[in-house]
Amino acid sequence: MITARQSRAARALLGWNQETLADKAQVSLTALKRLESVNGLEVFESTRDQVRRALERSGIVLLTSDQGEGVMLVRAKIDSAT
Repeated sequence: MITARQSRAARALLGWNQETLADKAQVSLTALKRLESVNGLEVFESTRDQVRRALERSGIVLLTSDQGEGVMLVRAKIDSAT
């Protein structure tokens, strides 16, 4: 399961705004904003899954341990335009 903090941190590592992640995850911007809310708003598990998969496709690894949670970028997505 991806948390709000992990989603925000992953976006920062990738240099993405919310619109970009929502597009790549094929979820509505409103759903992504709910997922990333600090108020812990309810979100469909399918939304969390789609966001997690989009981030993982771009090289993000979600980390969870008894000491906390985090994210790591293992490879940068190569832009075909370069």
